[in-house]
Amino acid sequence: MRDRKVVQTVTGPITAKDLGRCLIHEHLIWGSPGFWGDYGRYDDETVVKKIVDELETLKPYGVKTIVDATPIDCGRRPDLLKEASLRSGMNIICVSGYYSSEGGCPQYYTFRMKYGDAPEEVYEMLMREVTEGIGNTGIKPGLLKIATSYGEITAYENLFLEACARVSIATGIKIITHTQDGTMGSEQARRLIALGVWPKHIMIGHLNECQDLKELVKIMSYGVYGGYDRMGLQGYLNCPEEIQQVAGLCALTGIGYGDKLMMSHDFSIVRLGRDWTWTEEVAQQISDWNYHHIFTEVIPTLLKNGMSEKQAYAFVEANPQRFLAG
Repeated sequence: MRDRKVVQTVTGPITAKDLGRCLIHEHLIWGSPGFWGDYGRYDDETVVKKIVDELETLKPYGVKTIVDATPIDCGRRPDLLKEASLRSGMNIICVSGYYSSEGGCPQYYTFRMKYGDAPEEVYEMLMREVTEGIGNTGIKPGLLKIATSYGEITAYENLFLEACARVSIATGIKIITHTQDGTMGSEQARRLIALGVWPKHIMIGHLNECQDLKELVKIMSYGVYGGYDRMGLQGYLNCPEEIQQVAGLCALTGIGYGDKLMMSHDFSIVRLGRDWTWTEEVAQQISDWNYHHIFTEVIPTLLKNGMSEKQAYAFVEANPQRFLAG
């Protein structure tokens, strides 16, 4: 069982007081599955330098900790994250887990579901990473991640949901999630809790995309944390206009869930393979998608509209600190 007051980073454990302001769901490195044949656009040194340069720009905003939510099958590189952390002085937390059926690499464990003992194999893999480290790096993940599809949780995704639940119960490690287009959040929470995971060890992600207030309230009523972790995204990836996203955040805060909500951007610094090419329309939609947007636009908007400074900054400080180290 982990010491819940200690948070595991890529350079080792730290205490709650060392967390500072935290962005709870970002991607320092992301590789959409299939990038391997088009690899080599960036060498490792260039990747680390790009990350460090970006992290340096966060320091004026008081950010000391960032979660790289890249799962195993999407280009996770804990060795490069550790080097970036050492050079920048920024706490970096990496995750363990696999991505969704559509967005990840399901073939291997789909096969093992038919011709192996997939539930035990996935549990053993995740447990080994959490307790011993990733591969031969000695680097341990600080969080588990699960991801589900639009409008459903496939059998493959449930395989990882159940394994993550077992590891969380055994070790105390927390779980963050990806919801596709804002769907299945309440079902993620229900299943994890039914399996025995403490609600306070769960953060349901991408609530920005859910415009159903009844569903948002249902998610939060389970006692879990919620992530408004795609700030700066509008239109692209089916994210609604930011004014609508902020309305949901404020509504949940107004009815008593302000201490369970966290903000982040889900922004990728380095995209392995070739970088994406945006149409003019998409480029305009995501012009504010960067690591500063919460501090330069969202929080000032919240303050201007009457939210207290304590509450506005709790989304990136007190709440993630409580989630990670509580």
